[in-house]
Amino acid sequence: MAARTAELTEHVAEVRGLARELGGRQVLAGVDLAIRRGEFVALLGRSGSGKSTLLRAMAGLDNDVEGKIEISGTAAIAFQEPRLIPWKRVLANIGLGLRGDVPLERARAALAEVGLDERADDWPLTLSGGEAQRVSLARALVREPALLLLDEPFSALDALTRISVHNLVLDLWVRHRPGVLLVTHDVDEALLLADRVLVLDDGRIVHETVVDLDRPRDRLDLTAPRASILDRLGVISEEPA
Repeated sequence: MAARTAELTEHVAEVRGLARELGGRQVLAGVDLAIRRGEFVALLGRSGSGKSTLLRAMAGLDNDVEGKIEISGTAAIAFQEPRLIPWKRVLANIGLGLRGDVPLERARAALAEVGLDERADDWPLTLSGGEAQRVSLARALVREPALLLLDEPFSALDALTRISVHNLVLDLWVRHRPGVLLVTHDVDEALLLADRVLVLDDGRIVHETVVDLDRPRDRLDLTAPRASILDRLGVISEEPA
């Protein structure tokens, strides 16, 4: 079982030597990772490479890991599926676990931040996919986490909604400044959003690209790092010569 502490200063999260075996296969084989306060990190890897396993361990949802996980403050997670409770209204979903009148106001403020304050009394099943994901993000951020973990939260959205939610996440990140770890399969998404892009392979982080560009970013400026990451993932780039 991984040891978990909360004694960091500069870093909001630090993982050292994290290992996990699933079904006789070594999914994580000594992962080392540090995320600074206010840093946006994206994690790429082939299907089954252990990205979500690492994320779940950092969220405290998987205790069958070995190594060390240090988190400064609280961590919150948003998944690919919003996982809203269908028999609770939208505001109640955001306020899950909060107590008293002040937390209720915090939940209303979080809902307003994602542009859905008028949907507070609606049922989750009446929301579109993009709206449900916005509610999921509000639920994660209402506790002002030091570390925000995002497990492919955009993958089920259509292209236009995805761009809208990308912009929302960046806006919320600028306002709240948590450390962020985004798990994604989308290289372009990682490069457009993150300060650093990491590649997980054979249970370890084997590649890092620092994206030192202002946002919003032009895809043409990302051609070289995109080709490098695709090569590390074993994918032939289709960029024109």
